[in-house]
Amino acid sequence: MELIGSSYKGDTKNGRMEGRGEYTFPTGSKYVGEMKDGMFHGKGVLHFQNGSKYEATWENGTSRQGSFTFADGLQYQETDWDYCNGFDRRFYSERCNGLRPAGESQLTDLHPPRVIPDGCYDCGDGFYDPTTRVITSYLGRFLRNADDSEHEWIVRTCRKAWDEVVGVPPEKVPTSVAARPEETSNFNL
Repeated sequence: MELIGSSYKGDTKNGRMEGRGEYTFPTGSKYVGEMKDGMFHGKGVLHFQNGSKYEATWENGTSRQGSFTFADGLQYQETDWDYCNGFDRRFYSERCNGLRPAGESQLTDLHPPRVIPDGCYDCGDGFYDPTTRVITSYLGRFLRNADDSEHEWIVRTCRKAWDEVVGVPPEKVPTSVAARPEETSNFNL
């Protein structure tokens, strides 16, 4: 496990994950729950780096029944999903807390939005650099390389750094757009 960057803390049997445990993936995502014969088996929760989670019942490493909850608390529903459809384009936080006053647009579910590094895109779970085709977490950790399909989707639909202050000199950018302390890592692209 150490060779690929993952780790495991928990019960074992014959050198394999068995019983309750915590498996950490190289990306930092974690599975906490029951294991059998080295696989997710029984009740367990996948915790993702962005704060979202997937609670499920697993059988031999495969999810049989589960529910996904986004980082902001919105729970996904397979049927009757009415969030962000053609009739209601509000962010979940706007549905919970109301709309912002006129003239204070909300660009993302997070307000103020994250500051995106120059030349990059905010793709929802991190920043995407189209020149290297690498997606890193908001704190600068490598997440994955984007394939052609993901690259095209990000470039077509995600927010770009250079859209944030179009027509506004940098010295006049409101401080509300400045990076949050938890996001000011040594992130360099």
